[in-house]
Amino acid sequence: MREELLSNPVFSMAVAQFDRVADFLELEPGIRERCKWPKRIITVTVPIRRDDGHTEVFFGHRVQHHLTRGPVKGGLRYHPSVEVGEVAALAMWMNWKCALMDLPYGGGKGGIACDPGKMSIGELERITRRYTMEMIPFIGPEIDVMAPDMGTNEQTMAWITDTYSTHHGHLVPSIVTGKPLTLQGSAGRTQATGHGVAFLASGALVKLGIESKDATAIVQGFGNVGMYAAATLSSYGVKIIGISDVSGALWNSDGIDIKKLRSFAEKHRTIEGFSGAAAIDPAEMLIRECDILAPCAVGHVITGTNAASIKCKILAEGANGPTTPEADLIIEQRDDIFVIPDILCNAGGVTVSYFEWVQNLQRFQWTEREVITKLETKLHTAFEQVVGFAKRNKIPHRMAAQAIAIKTVADAKTASGLFP
Repeated sequence: MREELLSNPVFSMAVAQFDRVADFLELEPGIRERCKWPKRIITVTVPIRRDDGHTEVFFGHRVQHHLTRGPVKGGLRYHPSVEVGEVAALAMWMNWKCALMDLPYGGGKGGIACDPGKMSIGELERITRRYTMEMIPFIGPEIDVMAPDMGTNEQTMAWITDTYSTHHGHLVPSIVTGKPLTLQGSAGRTQATGHGVAFLASGALVKLGIESKDATAIVQGFGNVGMYAAATLSSYGVKIIGISDVSGALWNSDGIDIKKLRSFAEKHRTIEGFSGAAAIDPAEMLIRECDILAPCAVGHVITGTNAASIKCKILAEGANGPTTPEADLIIEQRDDIFVIPDILCNAGGVTVSYFEWVQNLQRFQWTEREVITKLETKLHTAFEQVVGFAKRNKIPHRMAAQAIAIKTVADAKTASGLFP
C-alpha cells in the first residue's frame, strides 16, 4: 500500500539512495522504517472560479517528512506534472538537506497540479488562497513553513502570508519564507541558492588546486538558481562558456557576458537569439569539456546514457536529483569528478529561508552582508564535514552527505523514543 501510494520514479530514486545509506549506517530496522516514510501525506481539492466564470477543481498536495527536529520546511510548486510521489521524494531530500546543514527543521514539499503559465494573476491568487485555507489545519510557524519553488514566487508567498494572517487576525510573517522585503522577507534570499552553488564550486576548485581565473563553467538552467550561480561564478573570475534554458543552449569558448545575457533574458523572457554566443544542442553542451558543470534546472539530466561522456572536473548539483542512480555508479567508477551533491550544493536557499524565519520570530532584520556571510559560514562548515567524512570512510560525497544527514535524523528519533 505504501509503495502504491507513493509510486513515482523520483520517489523510487530517493528511496534507493536512502536504503543504500541505511545499509552503510547499519540502522536498526525500526528506526530505519521511521526515517524512510513521511509523517503526513496530505491531498486536498482546490476549487476555484476561472476568469470566464466556470469552476475548475485542482488537486494540491503537501508532504511532511518528520517533525522530530522542528517544523518542516520546503517549497510549494505549481506545475502540471505535480503528483504526490514526486512531492514525497522532494520532502525526503529536504529533510536530509536541513539535517546536513544543522537547521532545526524537518523536510516538507507541496504542489498543485496546474499550469501557471496558462493562468491569470487573479486565478493564481485565488488558487493560492484556497490552497492555503485547505492547508491551515496542517501549517504554521512551528509546524510547516513554505517557500517558493517551481512556478511560484515571492508574490505567491505574499498571498499565503495574507491569507493565513487574515485567518489568525494579525500579521504572521513567519508562516512562509521567500516573501517580499515589504512583508519582512530577508535580504539575500533571492540569490541564496545560486550564490551557494557558486560558493561551493569555488571551494571545490581550491581543493583541486585550480585558480578561479583559469576555470571554465557550464550552467544548465537560467532561472533564479542558474542565473545567480552563473553571475556569482563570473564575479569570481570563472569563464562561463555554456548556458541553457528551456528554449535551448548557448556556447562561447571565450566566455559569455552574464550581465548582458541577464538583461536580454529579462527583456525577451528567453536566452534564444542572444547575439553574444552561438546556439548549441543542450544535450551536447552537457558533455563538453569544462572545469565546473552545474545542472541548475530539472532532475534526471545526468543519466546512465551520458554519465560516461561528461568531461567536467566538478559536478555542482544546483537542481534536485539531477544525477540518476545509474549515472552515480558510473561517476563513482570513473573516480575523476568532484561531486557536490544536491542536498549540499543547493542548500543555500533553505539556509537563508531559516535566517528569514529567525528574523521574523525575533522581529529583527539583518543586512544582506550579514545574511550572505552567515550563509557562507554554514555552507563551508557542511562542505568540510562532507569531504572529511567521505575521505575517512572511503565513500562518495553523495553517500557521505546523506549519511551525515540520515544519522542526524535517526539519532533524534532514537533519543525521542516512540510514543506511546
